[in-house]
Amino acid sequence: MLVYVRDNDVGSALRVLKKKMQREGTFREMKLRRSYEKPSERRVREAAEGVRRRRKAARKRLEREGY
Repeated sequence: MLVYVRDNDVGSALRVLKKKMQREGTFREMKLRRSYEKPSERRVREAAEGVRRRRKAARKRLEREGY
């Protein structure tokens, strides 16, 4: 990941970097990797994330298309 610092404005470059990392999912991945996650816990978490993703997509589709 690359962020340019212009005119020695480190504050805005840091803000851009954080936004990029948030969009990429780097912060979530770092949080997950802090401690060991058992494979069974991982499966449960990923299944729950899938359910949330599908519900969100259905909500957006309902809002956009009306059915």
